[in-house]
Amino acid sequence: MATQILLRVKLALKLPKCSSMAIRSKTTSSQYVASRARDPTFEKFMADYKNFLKVVSVQDLILANPKNPTLPLDFLDRLSQKFHLNRGALHFIRKYPHIFTLFYDTSESKPFFKLTEAAIEISRQEAAAIDGSKPVVIDRLVRLLSMSISKSLPLRAIFKVWRELGLPDDFEDSIISHNPTLFSLCDAHEPKTHILELVTGNLNPGFSAAVENWRISESCKEDAGVDTSEIRFAFKHGFPPGMRLSKDLKAKVKDWQRLPYLGPYEEMGVKRKSKAGMKGLEKRAVAVVHEFLSLTVGKMVEVEKISHFRNWFGIDLNIRDLFLDHPGIFYLSTKGKRHTIFLREAYEQGRLIDPNPVYDVRRKLFDLVILGRRGLHMGDCPQRGNLMRKGI
Repeated sequence: MATQILLRVKLALKLPKCSSMAIRSKTTSSQYVASRARDPTFEKFMADYKNFLKVVSVQDLILANPKNPTLPLDFLDRLSQKFHLNRGALHFIRKYPHIFTLFYDTSESKPFFKLTEAAIEISRQEAAAIDGSKPVVIDRLVRLLSMSISKSLPLRAIFKVWRELGLPDDFEDSIISHNPTLFSLCDAHEPKTHILELVTGNLNPGFSAAVENWRISESCKEDAGVDTSEIRFAFKHGFPPGMRLSKDLKAKVKDWQRLPYLGPYEEMGVKRKSKAGMKGLEKRAVAVVHEFLSLTVGKMVEVEKISHFRNWFGIDLNIRDLFLDHPGIFYLSTKGKRHTIFLREAYEQGRLIDPNPVYDVRRKLFDLVILGRRGLHMGDCPQRGNLMRKGI
């Protein structure tokens, strides 16, 4: 027992000095999550994003009744624990005056709240952007299904990431039912569960993955001087600031970059149990998750959500360990009591390098969340005096 304790202490003391790949075989995921090199840009982003998710949840509640898009404050108070509104509904609504407006309904004799005109306009713009992106969304769904071993996915898994994929909230009707030559729904073995399948004839579309397009782009740069044999199986890397890259780590990354593997849209065939075969399967898993993130609106997703696709994509590894083992490709944040994974190469200074229309609109709401109470004066809220007289 004393020997085991001493070994654990030694490992803990070594953690800050080691690179991720050098210690992953010697420590658990939870230990590494706590000790890994943090990226302050992503951490700052997530500090605001966790509040953005709360705002979106409350906004969805309001918009659920389009005929009367208002809610009583006491209704939201009852949901405070579910939405993690730690200081209550009133504090939360007042925290974002650019998004929510409080008012007193004399007929009900209690306070209500609704969206501001700015927030309503952003909601309209998002709906328009999603509607205008339907061809892109259809392509995303086909690609997602094409990465599955069976060319099919449970509908409940897609529901988990419908917002991340930029799907309309009625995508079963507006996307799936309207494209019977591409998609079909069938009953699963479990009750109340459906499987979304690619229709025969669309099973081998010959897609190029995002990483393959990056390799082509790198090879075509006039001043790049890239050895195409060096990047044939490579992924773009960018490590967290301040992460110490030992010679051993650099050598391992270089060897891993050269390792052949099957792309996310290639057929897996028979799994090889050899050491080289297992390494190839791990690299294929990295490629699949890389492509999955590339298909999302914000190039990010919660680890719990992507885990629902793991078996369907033929990934036998622990999905979180996969992210931890490749910090140059992915960044794992644990802010807000959730684990969120980012595609590192897609971001610069907390923003997407190559944004899309849906992301651009959602960013407007995100910026209002960051703004908080700034930019408002007492006179900007005509109901404030009345609310104060009511003790609100």
